[in-house]
Amino acid sequence: MHARRIEGFTLVELLVVITIIGILISLLLPAIQAAREAARQMQCSNNLKQIGLALHNYHTTVGCFPPGYISGYGKPGYVASGIYTGDTGSGWGWAAMVLPYLEQGNLHDQIHFDKDITDPLNAVGRTASMPYFLCPSDDGKLTFTVDAAGDSTPDHSTPVKDTAGNPVLVGQSNYVGIFGNPEISPDPGFLSTDIDPATGEDRRGPAHRGMFCRNLPVRMADVTDGTSHTLFAGERSSNLAYATWTGAVTGGQVPPKTPDTYNYGPEGAPVLILGHTGDHYDSPPHTPNSSVNHVDDFWSFHPLGVNFLFVDGSVRSISDRIDPQVYWALGTKAGGEAVTLGD
Repeated sequence: MHARRIEGFTLVELLVVITIIGILISLLLPAIQAAREAARQMQCSNNLKQIGLALHNYHTTVGCFPPGYISGYGKPGYVASGIYTGDTGSGWGWAAMVLPYLEQGNLHDQIHFDKDITDPLNAVGRTASMPYFLCPSDDGKLTFTVDAAGDSTPDHSTPVKDTAGNPVLVGQSNYVGIFGNPEISPDPGFLSTDIDPATGEDRRGPAHRGMFCRNLPVRMADVTDGTSHTLFAGERSSNLAYATWTGAVTGGQVPPKTPDTYNYGPEGAPVLILGHTGDHYDSPPHTPNSSVNHVDDFWSFHPLGVNFLFVDGSVRSISDRIDPQVYWALGTKAGGEAVTLGD
């Protein structure tokens, strides 16, 4: 009689196979994750392109681009908490004004633009969430409660309240408009001057202004630096600060990111929809994704940079390795700078 041979794997062979499979999976996962992030970044870029198309269609219809936001106001300046609280509303911003050109006509019609953003009648409209305003790489909250101006609690948990006493929630957006070079909070409507005593330069003069500010619409003809050399809007991820498509929420502020390493403190409500590039007065420069950036700057979760919409409708990724002088120049519409962008 012959012994029957039993075919199969030994324990050692099985362990070797499992190890090889594990190694192959570990090699494939980063590639899969990179491919997914590339797809998310492309979707983010497409969002900005759609927003750019909506802005251009608005210009074709109205004859100008929308203002950064609409509001009554008091005198420019700071309050004791360090932020400007002179805006009296309504506060509706540029993104809300282009809703009909983003196939959101029904939402646009639900909004009472003659009433403040915080009005209870706008509670449903202001909390809407739209894919065009959300970067798929950001998993932040779709709505958030706006922090009240002057709130100094450690967790900034004091909300703006409507006339019925309810906290004001708004829909998130990952895209904010370009204000220009200077700080936004002290004077969001460019009504004041800020003269450098050493050079006599007005830091808030026309050469330092961008595409969006309070109440002042911009025409295509005003972009004398060239539409391909002027930033229109850019990304701000929720880990830097929450932003909204609705506007500058009256009575609100943007709390500092935590930990507040540089003791920047909060910024005013216009920072909810606007950002700035800074200028040579910032040291070190606040370029995109820079570790020193504050809530009025630009940041993304994309590993290769921050997506920006240009006035010509193109979208490009800009990293913190950009020459700061080029970045500052891109933030202005009529600065007269000579700008050369790399590929």
